[in-house]
Amino acid sequence: MLNSLLSPNTQWVLLSTLILGMAAGMIGCLAYWKRQSLMSDALSHAALPGVVIAFALTGSKNLLVMILGAAASALIGAWMIQWIRTSSRIKEDTAMGMILSVFFGLGIMLLTIVNRTSGGNQSGLDNFIFGQAASMVRKDVVTMLILAVLVILVISIGFKEWKLFLFDPDFARGLGLNSRLMNTLYMGVLVLVIVIGIQAVGVILMAAMLIIPAVSARYWTQSFKMMVILSAVFGGGAGFVGTLVSTMGKGWPTGPFIVVASSVLFTISLVFGAEKGLLIQALQLRSQKKEHRDAGSQTVLGPRISERGSNQ
Repeated sequence: MLNSLLSPNTQWVLLSTLILGMAAGMIGCLAYWKRQSLMSDALSHAALPGVVIAFALTGSKNLLVMILGAAASALIGAWMIQWIRTSSRIKEDTAMGMILSVFFGLGIMLLTIVNRTSGGNQSGLDNFIFGQAASMVRKDVVTMLILAVLVILVISIGFKEWKLFLFDPDFARGLGLNSRLMNTLYMGVLVLVIVIGIQAVGVILMAAMLIIPAVSARYWTQSFKMMVILSAVFGGGAGFVGTLVSTMGKGWPTGPFIVVASSVLFTISLVFGAEKGLLIQALQLRSQKKEHRDAGSQTVLGPRISERGSNQ
């Protein structure tokens, strides 16, 4: 473990998944309040065909090219979800489920075809299913870091605008905030986080990296700003710990370990959360029952005391 930590490549990978987890946690808060948590799952699965097609066209595993292919595929999936919702009576969650299944099935089919070609079975494209951070080289890590920091800056700089966009869109329009531009920007940063994380976490489990930190943070605070900060901390911590554990074994996929680390944080938040944790709720319920019993006993004793006074 010590030798692994001292490796420069391991340190770069740990830094990249730490920053990626922070970016995913922050954009996950936006998806949580827009009630589009399933959208992240649909778009992460929709990105797989783009990854495979980008590799098939270039013949090399260039992360930047694959990110562009994944982004194009995910954006097409997002557009198709919107088109299905507006042109039919199908609800948004149903449309998301349809696109998720169709695009992921197409991606697996293309992946199988590419793996049967010469050199395809040595491409390492299977790592995009469950993620394999250890397979990234320094160039891949730098690309991921730059894009993840860009997402964090977009969320941080425009925090007030995001808050208005999510909680009071009518007031935001009155101030001149373009809702269509904000929706486009939201979808852009969501797709960007997904496509830069699929090599480390995988297309199947990338949604968990977006959703779980935001939900965990919700158990600790009622403040949106504090929720974003906590979600970034939880996401970054889970990314760092999960990647660290996965580097200890040979060929261990990164995504499952990151999800397990996120699940541990969620369990702790569920039980001990300061706002909505089960323990706090149980203590509050116990206190309310005690107050109710005390109030009831005082109500019963009051008439009895007055009756005794009148009899005397």
